[in-house]
Parts: sequence; structure tokens; C-alpha cells
Amino acid sequence: IRDARYQQHCRHHGGSVVKQPPHNEPADLVKRALDFKTQGTQCYKDKKYREAIGKYHRALLEMKGLCRVLGDPDVNSKSPSSVLPGISKSSLTDEQKGAVESAELECYNSLAACLLQMELVNYERVKEYCLKVLRKEGENFKALYRSGVAYYHLGDYHKALHYLQESHKQEPSDTNVIRYIQLTEMKIRRVAQREKKECP
Repeated sequence: IRDARYQQHCRHHGGSVVKQPPHNEPADLVKRALDFKTQGTQCYKDKKYREAIGKYHRALLEMKGLCRVLGDPDVNSKSPSSVLPGISKSSLTDEQKGAVESAELECYNSLAACLLQMELVNYERVKEYCLKVLRKEGENFKALYRSGVAYYHLGDYHKALHYLQESHKQEPSDTNVIRYIQLTEMKIRRVAQREKKECP
């Protein structure tokens, strides 16, 4: 009996057997998600980009778990891109909903930032994360700029220019944006010249 009691005690006091249902209260999941996001931000500041990516992914997983707890039928459907629809019809307070919504966008934006710091950058993934942010916040400067950078490196210069010019409208003096616009315009001109030469 003592052993069984001890195991139960461990479960409730942070022993090795964790993840008990009582911890899956929506408010707990919100708190956990926000904690992971904060840890991710700290790792990013410390230039520990791989660790930061792990933390942001954990935060997003907690948010998806939140949707499951709230009984959102869409969360496991074909499009797992966003956790927000499930939260809108939930038992959370408006403050919690707002916190989760902005945390989700921050996680995707920060994941894109982390990926851009890696030695081998997965530009396809950067683009994907930025577009998730832009679907909710079409004028998010960082997401616009990073989308432009991703499209540039993926060789889609016209799309790159579109996103870079949109970010330039937000921050006209940002030197990184200006530099990428110049690079992109140069690429577009080169491609046009090459096509002209190839035409009989």
C-alpha cells in the first residue's frame, strides 16, 4: 500500500510519472504554452537557436492540446495550421484567448527568425511559418520581411519583391529591407536579360 501511495504522491509532486489529467485544465495548458514561448524567447536571446525552436514547437503543441481539451473537431483535420479556431468557441476568458492568439503568432514568427539563423536555412519552412502569421496579421512587418527573404532564396523573385515592398511600406528606413529589395530587383533584371538573349 505504501508503494502505491508513494507513486501517487510522485504523480502529484513532480515525480517521474507526470501528465495526469488534472493538469490538462485549459488554464494550465495556456500557462504551459506561454511558459514554453517565454523559454524559447530566452534561448533565442542567448543565441541557442536549436533549443529555441524546440521550445516554440512545444508551446504550439500545448496550444494544439488546448484545442483538443476544448473539444475542437477541426484540430486534427487536414489543416493543422492554426490552433485558433478551436479557441474561439472555448471556455477561456477573453484575456486568455488573446494571450494564446498572440502567442501562436509570436511562436511562428520566432520560429522563422530561428531558422534564418541556422547554418543551413530551410527557406521553405521559413516561408510557411511567415505566411501563417500573415494570414492573421497581414501587416506584420517581420513576417512580411522574412517572407520576402525566403522567396528570394527560393528563387521566386517577383513574390519576394512583393513582400519586401510591403514590409518597406511599414519600415521605410530599414536597411535590411532596402538591401534585399535592391538584390531582388537586380535578380529580376538579370533574369529578364537572360530571357531576352535566349529569344531568337
